[in-house]
This record gives sequence, structure tokens and C-alpha cells, in this order.
Amino acid sequence: MRQRSTFPRLLGPLLLLAAGLSTLGAAGPTGTPGAPAPGTPRPLGAIVPAPASVTPGGAPYTLTRATAVRLGTGDPETRGIGGYLAALLRPSTGYPLPVVDADAARGGILLRLSQRSAALGEEGYELRAGSGGVTLTAHRPAGLFRGVQTLRQQLPAAVEKRTVQPGPWRIAGGTVTDFPRYAYRGAMLDVSRHFFTVDQVKRYIDQLALYKVNKLHLHLSDDQGWRIAVDSWPRLATYGGSTQVGGGPGGHYTKDDYKEIVRYAASRYQEVVPEIDLPGHTNAALASYAELNCDGVAPPLYTGTNVGFSSLCVPKEITYAFVDDVIRELAALTPGRYLHIGGDEAHSTSHADYTAFMDRVQPLVARYGKTVIGWHQLTGARPADGALAQYWGLDRSSAAEKEQVAAAGRNGTGVILSPADRTYLDMKYTKDTKLGLAWAGYVEVQRSYDWDPATLLPGLPPSAVAGVEAPLWTETISESAHIDQMAFPRLPGIAELGWSPASTHDWEAYRHRLAAQGPRLDNLGIDFHRSPQVPWAAE
Repeated sequence: MRQRSTFPRLLGPLLLLAAGLSTLGAAGPTGTPGAPAPGTPRPLGAIVPAPASVTPGGAPYTLTRATAVRLGTGDPETRGIGGYLAALLRPSTGYPLPVVDADAARGGILLRLSQRSAALGEEGYELRAGSGGVTLTAHRPAGLFRGVQTLRQQLPAAVEKRTVQPGPWRIAGGTVTDFPRYAYRGAMLDVSRHFFTVDQVKRYIDQLALYKVNKLHLHLSDDQGWRIAVDSWPRLATYGGSTQVGGGPGGHYTKDDYKEIVRYAASRYQEVVPEIDLPGHTNAALASYAELNCDGVAPPLYTGTNVGFSSLCVPKEITYAFVDDVIRELAALTPGRYLHIGGDEAHSTSHADYTAFMDRVQPLVARYGKTVIGWHQLTGARPADGALAQYWGLDRSSAAEKEQVAAAGRNGTGVILSPADRTYLDMKYTKDTKLGLAWAGYVEVQRSYDWDPATLLPGLPPSAVAGVEAPLWTETISESAHIDQMAFPRLPGIAELGWSPASTHDWEAYRHRLAAQGPRLDNLGIDFHRSPQVPWAAE
């Protein structure tokens, strides 16, 4: 499951570290660490996530009114990426930035796909900058899109503003060769405990794109709300989706709403991973249809935050007709590879029933062309061939629980790492954090960043690590401003763990690169947590 490349890393990480610390670690003209001198280009590669290899050198490229976005290939995806880049840069620069075929202009910013760049993989890219222009080369369109995020971060943070700024707009000279460490780099948004609209989800997708996240995991069902329309079981959405934590109005996505989220995520080269949590966390479904309960009595809707009290009736055949319908309809809406079936905190389901349930449900996912993902409790049953288990345990979790997951990894089950005491974005930073919970402990920025996915679980082969994911549960999160406070600045670091080579991992270097992200986040309207662990820059 781990993505590999034949490109040598050479001295890139060392050059990056030196460049980042010498420039970003020094006090700028404002007296704030990380503030570059006016007109000085940002050091090449001093971005988040850290690139695999950086070779700085040569004169910078300066965007001007004559700059064009040039397309080296005429395919629709490259043209779409060119349009996306131009739309990012036009408001702040005030430049027209026409998107043209390569032979229609010279210099500027060239985007091209090359079959000779196959070693870069699906998402890798090469960025070359010099006085004559910038060239972004990739093997696949996703790589071009990831390269655009690097180009964007190499420009001053004011480029993110939506009004014309004075510039200058310079990109440091040299070459970045980059590709991800892991193929799976995700963020989860729980829309069940509190509902978030299509536009709010799109906003989060755009934020994730900046840090090269490629999976959006949507937690679509739980005790407090069912959020996706299912034609064959309509009360799931209309009744089961009518509330949320605290008793608010809830909400649900129509099939067209969900398709729009999938479409928008795809335009940012993110794959939507839908989750229907089973057999526990199902009170919204049980309240919607009495026949799904063993006693045939529907419980009331639930607006609290307790877990582990609900379960589908495993012995009833109607349970599997229900699950089949839900998976069939959701799979038909989802072009991505994965369908998440939950499986966590099924405390009201016996172990025998849990195993029997998973034995029947996992083949349904395969029947409709998808690959199973489940929370790591799935490894206590019999994971299907090719399944991924998402580990959310803690440092203090038992050795037996960790070994169960590691053993599954040794037997071929891929593992997504989401340790709750490091990656759960709903955990409080400190005891004084107003939002969030603390059952997994307090998770400041350094703790969320300073761990290695390859060594987190004893006995888990590094080759079994599919990647990382940062979940955001929403018991206390009810608006986009709350997402901003809890996801940022921790999410960029977790994204870096998924993208960047282990050789670049260094907290001291990272916190200075992260500090330089502060003005960018401000300009994007993200009211992030100003962690005292980071020497935030001003620009």
C-alpha cells in the first residue's frame, strides 16, 4: 500500500533544512520570526508539506502583467488545472494571467504532463524556476495539481488575498522534485453529530487541497443523525437526519448534494470515502425503522454524546437487506475505491455477533465494486482480502490491542494510522481550549506532528502502513469557525507526515515552516489556534 519512487533524495532534505532554518528562523524586518524581507522570495522548499528533494539556485522568477499560464498538453484536465491556478493568482496580483497553449507565449508558468516522468508516480511533480519562467512537470494531472500547491506556497502569503496587493510576486530559483511517502493521506469530517452544508464541506476541501491531502472521509451516519438520502429507505434521511447533538435541526444530503461534494473533491484531486458506521452507532437508523430492532420497537431520536449503546439486530435477515440497499446506493454514487463500514465501539454487540455481521457485510462492499475500510476493531473479526483497518488507539492502549492490529498488518491488511492522542482534531490543545474533548488527552501542535507512522505500532511492517488520516469529530463542532480552530494548525503537520519523506522530519525545522503559514491562513480567512509552540510570522 505504500507508494514508492525511484528518485534519489540525495541532499534535498539537508538543503531544505538549511534554507528553512537560516531564513525562516531569523527575525525579519518586523522583528517577527519568519517574516522575509520585502521583495525577497521565500526560500525554495520552505513549505508544508516538506518536499522530497530541493536544489535551490539561480535567479528567481517574477510574475508580471505579461505572465501567462501555458499548457504543454491540451487535455481537459491540464487546462482545468491551469484555470484553477490562474483563478488563485488573479485577485491578488491584478494580472490577467491568460491560460494559453504553450506555443502561444514564452516564459510564464508552463504546466505539462510527460510520459518520461513516470517515476514521479500518480501525484509526484517537478518544479523548475528561473528568471525565464516556471515549469511544472508531472506524469499525471494529480501531480500537476499538487505542484500548483507548492508554487502557490512559494509566493508571498498575500497571494491568498482576494483584493489587489502590491507584490512583488517572486518564486525562488531552483528545482523541487517531489512525491508522496504514502498513497493515503486523509482527513475525516463527522457530519453526523453536527450537520455541515455542501458549501461548508467545499470550504474544507479547499483547505485540505493546500496541504496535498487526497482523501476526504465523510462520517455520514451515527446515533445522532443519518446524513445521506437512500431511496429504498427514505426515512433514514428525512427522520433519522432531522436532529443532531444538542437537538438542532440536523439535515441531510440529497443524492445530488452528495454528487456535488464528490465532483468538487475530484476537482481538487481528492477521493471521497463515505462511511456508514455499522453495526453500532446506529440509533438514527434504528429510530427510523422499527423493524431493524430486535424487539421491533423504534427508540427515540438521540441528541446526546454517549457511545456504544446501539446495535443493528444481527440475527434478523432484514438487517442484511437494509445494509445491502444502503451500500448499493452509496457505492453507485461514489466513484472512489473505498467504502468505510465503521465497526468501532459496538459495545452492545457480542463478539460472536460482531464477527458474524462483518462476515456478511464485507462481501456486500466487494459486490458493489468497493474496498472495505473499517475502524481497527475490524481486525478482531476477519478482515476481507484487501481491506484497510483504521487504527485510532492511544499510546496507552493495551499491548494486546496494538498487537492485534499489527498481526493483521503482517497478514496483509493495510493500516491507516489515526492515533486519537495525536491526530484527532477534536481533542483540546490544552485544558483551556474552549472547544473539543479530552478523553484521549491534550494534543498540542508538537504532539500531533512529532511521531513516525512507520514506527507507531510495534510489530507492524512499514509496508503495511497505507497512510495517515486526521479525523474531526463534531460533538462540540457546529460551524466552520470551529473547524478552523481545531483543524489548524494541526492538520498541516499530519498532512506532512503522510506526504514528506521521513528524512525531513524535524520539529524545530517544521515549526518555523509552519510559522510562515500563519499569514497565509489569515489571508484565507482561517481563524487558526495561535499555539505558543510556534513562532508565528507576520507578513
